[in-house]
Amino acid sequence: MKNKIVFWIKSQVKSSGAKGIVLGLSGGIDSAVVAALCKEAVGKNKLLVLFMPCKSNPQDLEDARLVAKKLKLKSKLVDLSGIHRCFLKTLPEANALAKSNLKPRLRMSTLYYFANKLNYLVCGTGNKSELMVGYFTKFGDGGVDILPIADLFKRQVRKLALELKIPQSVITKPPTAGLWQGQTDEGEMGITYDQLDDILDRFCHKKKQISDSAKVNKVKKMYANSEHKRKGAGICYIH
Repeated sequence: MKNKIVFWIKSQVKSSGAKGIVLGLSGGIDSAVVAALCKEAVGKNKLLVLFMPCKSNPQDLEDARLVAKKLKLKSKLVDLSGIHRCFLKTLPEANALAKSNLKPRLRMSTLYYFANKLNYLVCGTGNKSELMVGYFTKFGDGGVDILPIADLFKRQVRKLALELKIPQSVITKPPTAGLWQGQTDEGEMGITYDQLDDILDRFCHKKKQISDSAKVNKVKKMYANSEHKRKGAGICYIH
């Protein structure tokens, strides 16, 4: 699995004519795994990881620094908290989700700034579990050039993290998008990753579901409602 992904990353960089890769290191397991894979693919001198706190939990930055130090990666801190506050002052009042989704979109803009500056590809860190149910921000963390672990369920990412010797504290911490204080992926989705992975795996392979029917229907609805996120913009064809 690891070797196949590393080879794929190499081929993507080469075929695009890019000189390297830039990615956001959040302090979570997904970005840590992707960073390790990218390092093996292009080498540490052609990989830049960005820390992009945006009114975030300080522990996330500590964990991201820990991963970068362990992998000996080039890194840069770009604190987006002030920009986020200023942006909100120019906009009308809205709900928490609208405000929070500005964070990954600011991060996307920052990543592409460095990608343009260095002629690098922007590498995404989304996994299959999240992508299938639309648990990502459109034109935010979903706005990337390549997605190396997009065909791996969360449980497979955890297994790969152990193989890559990602710090145990990063592997075991509750997954969070860091959208607001105390937010966790599983709390927001209303389902654990283990349950989600099992339902999605059975859905993909057309196997009988064994989970609670309410949870199965919930996942199916999430999949259907997020189809627009996995497609490009709709086009009205005239001819």
